[in-house]
Amino acid sequence: MIDPTQIRQKLNRRYAAFLKAWLREEQFFPLSLPVGTLPKDYLALRDGVHQLQNQAHETIGYGYGIKWETRYLRKYGEQSLPQRIVIEGEKDYLKLISKVKEFAQFKTSVALIRAEVPALETWLQLKPLQVIEYGDRWPDLLKVCQYFQTHPTPHCYIRELPIAVHTKFIEHNKGILRSLLEAILPPEQLFVNSESGETSFEHCFGLKYSEPLIRFRCLDPAIQQQKNLPVTDLTTPISEFAGLNFQGCGWIITENLMNFLTVPPFSNTFALFGKGYAVQALKSVDWLHHCPIWYWGDLDVDGFKILSQLRAYFPQTQSVMMDSTTLEVFSEFIVADQKVMATLDNLTAAEAAVYQHLCQHQQRLEQEHISQVYADKQLQQVLRGAA
Repeated sequence: MIDPTQIRQKLNRRYAAFLKAWLREEQFFPLSLPVGTLPKDYLALRDGVHQLQNQAHETIGYGYGIKWETRYLRKYGEQSLPQRIVIEGEKDYLKLISKVKEFAQFKTSVALIRAEVPALETWLQLKPLQVIEYGDRWPDLLKVCQYFQTHPTPHCYIRELPIAVHTKFIEHNKGILRSLLEAILPPEQLFVNSESGETSFEHCFGLKYSEPLIRFRCLDPAIQQQKNLPVTDLTTPISEFAGLNFQGCGWIITENLMNFLTVPPFSNTFALFGKGYAVQALKSVDWLHHCPIWYWGDLDVDGFKILSQLRAYFPQTQSVMMDSTTLEVFSEFIVADQKVMATLDNLTAAEAAVYQHLCQHQQRLEQEHISQVYADKQLQQVLRGAA
């Protein structure tokens, strides 16, 4: 049989439904709950009934009422037993679950939202509990919504937005603001489905953000002069790098910094510092599809994962010094590696064989251990063959 604690638990679980009904002006009361199976033991039944009566509306002046029915018990004769628990109205319901003040704040917040940003009406009815969660923040949240309604693509950093909220308010409330802005802005003004795959708050709502930086070196003085590059070693945000056009030039991408710095000069070629998995930033650079690309990484699980990832973006990518010969020549520098093997879909048969060998023997060879003489020779052979 249900007890007062269980009644409150069941009513709390219906709180969101109550809020939605109130927003839609739908009838929610009276609310009825089953009493459940009555105890067969008379003493347990009597104690359970007393518990219900002691906290019922007729005893304490608010909360649930009890619907009774008369039953004949063989041993005890006719008895009045509880049949249903009934909450007649909003006041009783809210006081019983201790939500009187919270609901009052909810109504204030709803009135403010409806007055300031009517376009949020559908969102309101879908997410009433979030209205409560962010109760004291609604004045500032709505200021942000109103600004983006009139300036859907600001093209500035968050802190540059001329909105009268504290400097970190948007940064601290990105989750709720994303939900609100996606509800009120036209789909064509959102950048969620861009080819780059970028889904950050800043990108989705047309804001500037701290982009990945791409560092690259020009290995050919003639190309440096032709492209009017002021220096040979350059670092630029990915969006600006994507706006350049070095179509047709070769690119040697290295996993580690020292190898990037020591790639020797080559005709019509650049070196690019991949910084490990940071190579994923390159997927937005369309003109790289029209360039020869060589990837040189560590001979380990991560190195081959990065190679496979890069080749998914640019299928023409070739590996260099990630083969069994290099592994054998520098075997004295092989160390133990505990990385877990993963299935990689974008390796050649030869690369996959080396990868499986490294995983099975838990080995790795860092590219920094490959001598400069060997590296220069291998790169010359690869680039000469591509010329």
